[in-house]
Amino acid sequence: MDPPHQPFPVAPGKDPLVLEDGYGRRFAYLRLSLTERCNFRCTYCLPNGFRKQPGLPAELARDEMVRAVRAFAHVGLWKLRLTGGEPTVRSDFDEIARDIGQIPGIRRLAMTTNGYRLAERAADWRAAGIDAINVSIDTLDPAEFARITGHDRLDEVVAGVDAALDAKFDAVKVNSVLMRGLTDGDWSDILAFVAERPVAWRFIELMRTNDNAAFHAEQRTPGEVIRLRLEEAGWQPLAREIGAGPSIDYAHPDFVGRIGLIAPYAPGFCDSCNRLRLSSRGKLHLCLFGEGGLDLRDLLQSDDQHDELVERILAAMPVKARGHRLREGISGSTPHLASIGG
Repeated sequence: MDPPHQPFPVAPGKDPLVLEDGYGRRFAYLRLSLTERCNFRCTYCLPNGFRKQPGLPAELARDEMVRAVRAFAHVGLWKLRLTGGEPTVRSDFDEIARDIGQIPGIRRLAMTTNGYRLAERAADWRAAGIDAINVSIDTLDPAEFARITGHDRLDEVVAGVDAALDAKFDAVKVNSVLMRGLTDGDWSDILAFVAERPVAWRFIELMRTNDNAAFHAEQRTPGEVIRLRLEEAGWQPLAREIGAGPSIDYAHPDFVGRIGLIAPYAPGFCDSCNRLRLSSRGKLHLCLFGEGGLDLRDLLQSDDQHDELVERILAAMPVKARGHRLREGISGSTPHLASIGG
């Protein structure tokens, strides 16, 4: 068994630094990709399944991830999300969660999963220190779910959502990529799902990546269609919580749950950006759709490199762009969403 990681102390009486870009945006939220691997074959992400690319460096080890997160916590990031790929395909997922959850400064630890193990592991992951969980469900129609994901597992995934609620996560959310073909029946199913479950069902506009251009052109649906449905039915937008992601959530007095909308193609979407991404191979991405990434891995090999790592992170921030260029059809260097963690 590996020895437990020791917390990296902040100097006595010294507050963590504030991470800020050239536009005055402050950053509190890190999305850490544990792996590019995924066991689902979602049509909008990995339609042919995960295929290992030759010549790439190995995924970050646990100790490398811990050193990275210590540095980000030192500069003020306090919310962290474990993503992938599917993060739970890593055999050391529980240990990674425990290690990171104990780092001073990390106040909220979340994860995103396709839910294939959630029903059996929800309680374990809550015990490991996960505070909040997002589950990917693009449809509640079993046949359509199987077509989109390549797996006939809708009942298992829905059972996982209920298990997460039973495990008392602080927040349970459903991520649903918005594509063409959303029927009145689909809408009714979703409303019924959130009527008695305290979950947020969030529609996410389909984003163009470098390998899904044709699919995106065929399937993209503007988030405006969801906003109009909600407003016409009396749903009201809620104020965003501190440190929250980009979703605009709506509530209705007749429903326990909420419905959210993430619309990256909407004007001003990037104005309130508060998140950074670290890939599973150690690259810092200032934007999901930026060019390349800043390699941090050489500074993740020893605790003695902490100060230099902090300096490199701080030095990267002034060049963060004001926003992505998706509306121009430019996806940066992102081949697919699993490559950086979505």
